[in-house]
Amino acid sequence: MSDFLDEIRARLDGIRAEGLWKREAVIASPQGGRVTVDGREVLNLCANNYLGLANHPALKAAASAAMEERGYGLASVRFICGTQDLHKALEARVASYLGLDDAILFAAAFDANGALFEPLLTDADAVVSDALNHASIIDGIRLSKARRYRYANNDMDELEARLREARDGGARHVLIATDGVFSMDGSFADLASMRLLADRYGAQLMVDDAHATGFVGEKGRGTPSRAGVRADIVTGTFGKALGGALGGFVAGPGPVIDLLRQRARPYLFSNALPPAVTGATLAALDLVEGPEGDERRSRLAANAHHWRKGLEGLGFELLPGSHPIVPVMLHDARRAQDMARGLLAQGVLATGFFYPVVPQGKARIRTQMSAALTPQDLDQALEAFDRAGRETGVLAA
Repeated sequence: MSDFLDEIRARLDGIRAEGLWKREAVIASPQGGRVTVDGREVLNLCANNYLGLANHPALKAAASAAMEERGYGLASVRFICGTQDLHKALEARVASYLGLDDAILFAAAFDANGALFEPLLTDADAVVSDALNHASIIDGIRLSKARRYRYANNDMDELEARLREARDGGARHVLIATDGVFSMDGSFADLASMRLLADRYGAQLMVDDAHATGFVGEKGRGTPSRAGVRADIVTGTFGKALGGALGGFVAGPGPVIDLLRQRARPYLFSNALPPAVTGATLAALDLVEGPEGDERRSRLAANAHHWRKGLEGLGFELLPGSHPIVPVMLHDARRAQDMARGLLAQGVLATGFFYPVVPQGKARIRTQMSAALTPQDLDQALEAFDRAGRETGVLAA
């Protein structure tokens, strides 16, 4: 054991020496536009709390009511003794919201993608995956026996070449897998072109909409809605715009969902979602489809525009886009961490991203907008970015 632990310690020392050590801010408050870190209130620019629902009174009330009426937890996987009426109601609600036949719930969105590919695809099939897909898609594909093809991010010519290669190789079924929004860059998948290619080559289109459900597209129905196309299978999360708790889903054709219910290992071997989460998520879906959802989406879009324009005016290097994810490119991991520390000293929580979360040389501060932020909050944050940028040498003094 001592040799084993010595080797682990050496690897940890190497991570520190390379400037790649990740630290976690300890929040002593509810999630929101402002949070308490180290005993003081700071602006929060790094949460997936896009619509500002993580501490919404209606969601807390729905969670409390569901827990009071249905208990704290199910103490079982669903097919044994763990399915409640709330689970069935939420599955039907998700499917209806997205315009698909049915849906199945998972303990986490990572599990939803991890569960998807193995039951559906065999070694007679092929999956064609975007190079920048989320780790959960990559891991899920690895668990399947399907032949694997990868294409450069959003490169439709290369996607078509891989589809042709899969068909020429005799693949029985072909599944295209993509993020709807690539979370490190805040860029959108070209779903309109992908749908055309999927139809041309007789492939199915799967979209992970974790960074879109609730606030992108008509009534927040996601990137397929934004692109005006149909996705055959959609995966997503309840841990971001829809309240920020936990849990994920797969939505799609009835037979696909039925097979996942019978064969998806993360579903068959994980406890059912607790009543508080299912009850609150039902309330979140009601909210995002109503007038308040419209108002919050409008506020979120205005915040993203204001923030991007302000950072560009200060001279920061940004990745282009219109999503509420606004990456500030710093390239060097140590500089990203220095900038994050400087921002926290200025009262702004914004996390540095570096290898292995992003490629070497692509370190950044990934800022994320929320409807919980006000224009005054953003102006205060811009002042902090200006000061921290000059102190760290990111901006000219």
